[in-house]
Amino acid sequence: MQFSELGLSAELLRAIGEQGYTTPTPVQQQAIPHILAGRDLEALAQTGTGKTAAFVLPILQRLSNPLSGQTSSTLQKVTHTAPRVLVLVPTRELAAQVLESVRLYGAHTGLRSLAVFGGVGINPQIQTMRRGIDILVATPGRLLDHLGQRTVDLSKVQTLVLDEADRMFDMGFIRDIRRIIERLPKERQNLMFSATFAAEVRELAHTVLRNPAMVEVARRNAPAELVTHTVIKVDQDKKRDLLLHLFAAHGWHQVLVFCRTKHGSDALARKLEQAGVRTAALHGNKSQNARTRALADFKSGKLAALVATDIAARGLDIDSLPRVVNFELPNVPEDYIHRIGRTGRAGASGEALSLVSGDERIQLRDIERLLKREIETSVLPGFEPQHTHSVPRPAGGRPSAPNPAQARARTGAGNRSGAPRPARSGGSGAAKPASHHSGQRHR
Repeated sequence: MQFSELGLSAELLRAIGEQGYTTPTPVQQQAIPHILAGRDLEALAQTGTGKTAAFVLPILQRLSNPLSGQTSSTLQKVTHTAPRVLVLVPTRELAAQVLESVRLYGAHTGLRSLAVFGGVGINPQIQTMRRGIDILVATPGRLLDHLGQRTVDLSKVQTLVLDEADRMFDMGFIRDIRRIIERLPKERQNLMFSATFAAEVRELAHTVLRNPAMVEVARRNAPAELVTHTVIKVDQDKKRDLLLHLFAAHGWHQVLVFCRTKHGSDALARKLEQAGVRTAALHGNKSQNARTRALADFKSGKLAALVATDIAARGLDIDSLPRVVNFELPNVPEDYIHRIGRTGRAGASGEALSLVSGDERIQLRDIERLLKREIETSVLPGFEPQHTHSVPRPAGGRPSAPNPAQARARTGAGNRSGAPRPARSGGSGAAKPASHHSGQRHR
């Protein structure tokens, strides 16, 4: 199927072509016809599947072509003083990226758009809204600020998009979302996109969506199919030196490194920078300007490493990212899937490397249960852990179900294994050696 077969206008097809695309992704093929038909939609789709264009393109079409049978070339483009589309997203970065897609694909439509989020001044946002916008992309907190100051009018919203609904639950935005929905017209189109459909997400879907079409393009919590998973066992106090060794030994560039805390991200970024690895930290305490600059420098290749908290696990759109390193494993196993989703995208292979200390054995076991496979581990000479304990596994090789008390305590130690034999997610053939083994909520 080609984009030209989806009934999109000449203006949109021109913009799509200018971006070098001709063939829609599966989520685009499935979602666009339903949205064009005016139906509510419930879509299970991870980042990297093309989901943003899946709702942006038909929304632009409907705004540009409100009358049936009228071609876009005969329509007068009118910018409205109140937005007709509201897109709610969990993070500033995702808001900026959705806005970029709206402007790229809507370049020839005459429609106006704005993203509002915290960390930057509110007055320029107010001035832009006063001049009139058609599409408003917002984080919940900053949108409530505007509603409190009566600087935004949501009475004309025709389409509501909840993007990364599960992440908004994770970040504690559900009450804000419900407050915003109360301010919207009752008659509207509702579109919900989520990487997972946990119970709370489904509950929200049942209250917001009306007879929705269902689109599913990935298994529940499915990892990227072309990502190679590997683990190196190492004591916590040796992780920094091991990471520096890997950068030096293999000439790594453009590596996204995940830490659990903001303080840990800053400390690791300083360590890498002092060792000559161009690095920046990305987390919620950074100003919006600093975050935007760090991401731009990382994408352009000016930075070899970007050290981030889980705020960056969702919404970061980085083409051809070769490698993600979990300097520390996440406490929630689903966050591992979100982290590694930054690599192995659009048909490219990727690598997810985790540096695992003894006290992370429970997290590792939970991740393996989610992946439904063991991740092969290795030990590098000179960085062998001093204390080892095996991770209990049942007969047959799969990790055993964790004891609830153990899971809460998150304690234990890891084991050694022989030479690395990374498991390829989704694959069934023989695994290939990895190239690197040579011997809070915010507004």
